[in-house]
Amino acid sequence: MDRLENTVRPYAWGSTTAIPHLLGVEPTGEPQAEMWMGAHPGAPSRTARGTLVDVIDADPERELGPEAVAKFGPHLPFLLKILAAGAPLSLQVHPNLEQAKEGYADEERRGIPVGAPHRNYKDANHKPELICALTEFDGLCGFRDPVQAADLLDGLGVASLKPYVDLLHAHPEDAALREVLTAILTAGPEDMARTVTETAAACTRLGGAYDPYAVLAHHFPGDPGVIAGMLLNHVRLQPGEALFLGAGIPHAYISGLGVEIMANSDNVLRCGLTPKHVDVPELLRVVRFEPGDPDVLRPEASPDGEEVYETPIDEFRLSRYVLSAGGSAHDLTLATPQILLCTAGSVRAGEYELQPGQSVFVPADEKAEISGAGTVFRATVIA
Repeated sequence: MDRLENTVRPYAWGSTTAIPHLLGVEPTGEPQAEMWMGAHPGAPSRTARGTLVDVIDADPERELGPEAVAKFGPHLPFLLKILAAGAPLSLQVHPNLEQAKEGYADEERRGIPVGAPHRNYKDANHKPELICALTEFDGLCGFRDPVQAADLLDGLGVASLKPYVDLLHAHPEDAALREVLTAILTAGPEDMARTVTETAAACTRLGGAYDPYAVLAHHFPGDPGVIAGMLLNHVRLQPGEALFLGAGIPHAYISGLGVEIMANSDNVLRCGLTPKHVDVPELLRVVRFEPGDPDVLRPEASPDGEEVYETPIDEFRLSRYVLSAGGSAHDLTLATPQILLCTAGSVRAGEYELQPGQSVFVPADEKAEISGAGTVFRATVIA
């Protein structure tokens, strides 16, 4: 078992206080957006044996277990994070595995540098992800019913939104959503900027259900993502609740602190709320235009105390233990690799005492026992 030292990424949308508060340290005044735990080459966790990349590369089967290596290759297939949104993240979708492979191969053939700002596919992997709230957490996830979206837009009384309202009423669900999103993303920049300005004023005046979109407009004035975001469900997670975001599901995080886990990939297609590249044709190829209520995950404890956030993929499995003082120890030994993260209280994992924000890596088949009074998240794979 290895104690992890982890890198905090200072993205501009990060909260200046949430991660320092969790860690019990003074804020620096700079945004602290994500703390990465894993073997992503961009910021691998560090151990006394070297970076987690080096540790795994030295003996993949010993560290990951033969079943995980056979299924996913000699790499840790997930990245665990603490995410602290102080401002909205971009409105985005992720490709499925086949789309990622095709897109990556195509851009490689065309000789587009991986670091080019207009490159869509940084790798050939998909990027399913799950966010579990540590505090109240606001986001947008999946399409609303088109009639509900039309009512939301119509309620603003903004004349330039009327064509979108009419389109949402005029077509079957998936076709209506596709047409309206296409129209929003291909509108003239000056006309769209005026529409967003009028929409933002109306959202601020009306409040209530419009508050999240007033926040988006405050951070991204004139951005078409403000209007596109109104096609999506607004979700407010309570601590312990989670969302799974599969391929093609448009989403954006607005504010809050959470534990996020994802397959190791950097593939993001943006719809708005960003100054970065938006490839509308490729985006429309990837987005799933399927309306429905977001599936908020609320796990129940099993007899051994483990609360599992069930997802339909194998690259990661996230669960948590809420430990009480004086309770018996829990044996977490598995034939797959694990990262254990403390988010509250004080817990013991093997030989290590963990405070909030501290974590350990547990190689496959290594004895892993936790005890104490606090909350521990467990990240592993299904091999």
